[in-house]
Amino acid sequence: MTGTLLTAAPLIAEGKGILAADESATTMDARLRLAGVPPGEENRRAYREMLVTTPGLSLGISGVILGDETFRQRLADGRTFPEALAERGLLPGIRVDTGARPLAGAPGETVTEGLDGLRARLAGYAALGARFATWRAVIRTGAGRPTWPGLHANAHALARYASACQAEGVIPIVEPAVLMEGAHGAARGQQVTSAALMVTFAELQDYEVALEGVVLRPNMVVPGADRAEPPAPEAVARQTVAALRCVVPDQVAGVAFLSGGQRPVRATANLAAIRRLGPPWPVTFSFGRALAAPALAAWHGDPARAGAGQRALANRVACNVAALAGSYRPVLDSGYVLA
Repeated sequence: MTGTLLTAAPLIAEGKGILAADESATTMDARLRLAGVPPGEENRRAYREMLVTTPGLSLGISGVILGDETFRQRLADGRTFPEALAERGLLPGIRVDTGARPLAGAPGETVTEGLDGLRARLAGYAALGARFATWRAVIRTGAGRPTWPGLHANAHALARYASACQAEGVIPIVEPAVLMEGAHGAARGQQVTSAALMVTFAELQDYEVALEGVVLRPNMVVPGADRAEPPAPEAVARQTVAALRCVVPDQVAGVAFLSGGQRPVRATANLAAIRRLGPPWPVTFSFGRALAAPALAAWHGDPARAGAGQRALANRVACNVAALAGSYRPVLDSGYVLA
């Protein structure tokens, strides 16, 4: 357990966030196509190499989440991705679930799978350099959803995963993600978020998971994406902190918020507003598209434009670092740099 608890501190280091680059091959290929880049394993590898070799990335990023494919790939210079990350002062992380599948007896709900053989896989990833892991539970809001059985099934899997991680000396990031899809209002989003977190922490405690060695990766509380007008950042912050404060124990190592499909500038503005409220846990960001989408658009699959992609990523990282520091202003968005 000692090794696990030592790992949590650098992962949630003050003024740094976590970059999520763990999209499945199918999801990443779809994003490449939308950006006008031919899909395929080599372009997925090249895209992620462009991201992780961004100069100065460790100034604002503590760790990078990879999927199994990327974790086993090599950079053009022959180093594995975990080796390259470690040499750049970044913690290598691995997503270990195998995806959400339909939950029997609960129409419209899913449960995340991947517990079979997990201990052995975690040991193997740790031997390859993994310092932390992630597991994503998917919670959908709709008519009659989520159900309590659905929440319990996902929370139970999260707790078993977290327990296995700590047994193998790998820091667990616990992610009960309430999706933004749908037409529900923010009040319903707050209710569902609190319920998902309440059930998750009850299961974590039942499995005697050391909460001081857990990083929580929750959604921000926002209305469903089908709502026409998004709320002001101050409203998002109030409802998000309220949803968490009533159920998240103070002992957790930290809270790293998902962007959850929000546009980059809006996710950053909401993060800044949350940080201004002074929640009781260390707070940071763990964004995927909200950090990397501008980089993908700027890179466009062209090796000659790798520098442009890296500057776009560095700018988004710097914006979120400023949000954590209380100095972010959207009107200056394009001017932030890592320094």
